[in-house]
This record gives sequence, structure tokens and C-alpha cells, in this order.
Amino acid sequence: MPPPLQPASPLVDAPVGAASPASADVAVYRHPDEFPADVEALFALGEAVSCELGSGWYRNYLKTVAKPADELFFHVLRRRGQAIAVLPIGVKRGRFGRQVEALGNYYTAFYAPVLHPEVDAAAFAVLLADVKRRHAPMASMRLQPMDPQAPGFRVLVEAARAAGLLPFEFHCFGNWYLRNHVDWPTYLAQRTSKMRSNIKRMDKKLAQDGGTVEIYSEPVDGRRAVDAFQKVYSASWKNDEPYPHFMPGLIATCAERGWMRLGVVWLRGQPIAAQLWMVSHRKADIYKVAYDETFKDYSPGTVLTARLMQHVIERDGVEEVDYLIGDDGYKKLWMSDRRTRSGVVIYNPRTVMGALGALREIVGRALKPALQRLKAMRSTPNEAGADATP
Repeated sequence: MPPPLQPASPLVDAPVGAASPASADVAVYRHPDEFPADVEALFALGEAVSCELGSGWYRNYLKTVAKPADELFFHVLRRRGQAIAVLPIGVKRGRFGRQVEALGNYYTAFYAPVLHPEVDAAAFAVLLADVKRRHAPMASMRLQPMDPQAPGFRVLVEAARAAGLLPFEFHCFGNWYLRNHVDWPTYLAQRTSKMRSNIKRMDKKLAQDGGTVEIYSEPVDGRRAVDAFQKVYSASWKNDEPYPHFMPGLIATCAERGWMRLGVVWLRGQPIAAQLWMVSHRKADIYKVAYDETFKDYSPGTVLTARLMQHVIERDGVEEVDYLIGDDGYKKLWMSDRRTRSGVVIYNPRTVMGALGALREIVGRALKPALQRLKAMRSTPNEAGADATP
């Protein structure tokens, strides 16, 4: 059984092999509290891309979700003594090999290895080779959800091949987002007339009945924001959180780091809707939303989304708003564009389970077009039969 998740001395390897980039070595850390300054600086680069790539995100995840027996690692590649790449992973032991996965779960809307701009596939292959060796026998690696257009995605795929592994890309989900910064009146004018009318009408109705909207963004607001959010969530249609400390911890992290934009609709002293948006580096992520269905006649979710959207456009000056996971129809009404999030499953052909997994992947992908055509043929009605008179 692995040791508990607590700060410990990092494991450091000597430079890897003659074919490795000069002065490259790999260190492994078990917890963000162990990170030295160069690793924290690298995670700061990740945080500039997404809050979910920062050390604060992982610190909260390990504190509120991870179990002591979980095998979780941060593999850090250094060149000339400077951290240039980090891969956060979890490892599961199987009967016929080990499976490496992205460090995260259903709370994770975005994942990526954090890379310095100078890192290429040859350099990152050193890190992947270290993962394969240290967690032998590694059968597979599954990393998701990622941006397939990001340079690091291609680096990962090419590095896997260079390390003697077999990578396969796959679709995760659609992602709606708003791009190209505009002012609030312009944004509102670009929505449908029905949507604009509904926002105006519900905003007026809420105000007439004494309702208010507050947006919390300061650390001193953290406790009140957490309490309001939890009250709304417990009264909403959503299932209870399987990890009840994750959201309070995330809200506290957001407040501490200046990411928090937590909106709450109040009516007669009671919170009836709440949303957590994370704002960093001119980007807003709509992370968690909920409302009390008892008050659905006020459309509190719509009112709150509009107020938060106005806030991040006018006050934060964001250049992108991201609705994160899923193709829900309502997201298209608020956003301007859609993109995809993808994953990579990587097999180690030198293990039995890795070779079988790769074979299954190759055969399945080869047969997929034929199976889709067959399905389409079966679903097409027989025109002659349909028109025939009995």
C-alpha cells in the first residue's frame, strides 16, 4: 500500500539515458506542499491557461477528494536544473498491469500537462519514459479532457510515439464559449429578442418583490459565499455532492487567489440561486450553477447568469467566457462558438494488456465507418414498401 498523501522528499532520478536531452532529469512529488519555487513557477504558467492547471486547484483536489491510499504523482521534468514540464497523474493497479490516468475526476473540466514553451516532443518523451519505467508494468495511460488545438496536445502525442508507446485520440465533449471581447450592450444586442425580453422581465419581477443580486469576489466574502451556495445547492434538483468538502474548498481557493465571482440571488433574506464563476487572466469559467426550483417562476438562473456576464465583461474585461462541459441547448443561447475537448489513450505494447488494448483500438477504429454505414442503411425506410398498397 502506498504511503499517505502528505509532504515528503521528492524522488529524483539521474539524467535518463544517452538519447535524452542534455542535462534532463525527472523528479516526482506527491503533494503541492512539496513543490519548490521552480515547480510553482511552472504551475503559474499553467494557471494562465486555466485555473484547473494551477497548484491551488490540485491542492484543493488532494485535500478534499483524494484518499490516503490513492497513488497520485506529479512527474516534473527539469533541464539544467529548471522545471520545464509537469504531468499530474493517478495510478491504478490492475491484475495484468497498471493504468495511468489524468489526476482528476468528474470535477475536472480541463486537463493538460503543463509545459514551458521550449519543451518539444523529444524532451517530453523523457518524462513519459520515466512514467512508464517508474510505474511498470504500465499497460495504458488515459489523459483527458484536453484542448486538441493546443500545442501541448501535439507534443504529448508525438512524445508518446517517441517513447515507444501507441497513442490514440478520442472525443470527450462539446464546449461552448464566448470569444472576442465586446461591451455589454453589444453582447446583449447579439442575443435573441426572446432572451433579452425574458432577462428584462424577470429582472423587473425579482426587484418588485424585493429580490437582490450580489456578486462576491473578495476573500472576506468567502464564508458568506460558501454558506449561500450550499443552501441553494441543497435545495436544488441536483444530487448531493459525493465529496462535500470539494466545493467549499474550491470557493475558498478562488477567494484567496482572486478568481472568485460567486453570484447569489436573494429573495426575502433567502438565497434562491447561486453560481460560481472563476476569473483569471481575462478568462471566465462558469464552473457550477444551481437554483431552488421553488422559485423557478422568477427564472433566477437566467437573471444571475446575465448579471454575472455583465460583471465579467464590464468590470473584469474578460476576452473569453467558457461554459465548460457539455452541449446543453441553453449554453448556445449565451455563447458564440463551439469547440471540442479531446483525450488521448496511450498503450504500452510491451505489456500484454497494452498490446491487447492497442489491437482493440485499431480494429475498432477500422470497423467504425463500415458499422456506421450499416446502421444508416438499417435506419433508412424502404420507400417502395412504405408507398405500397396492402
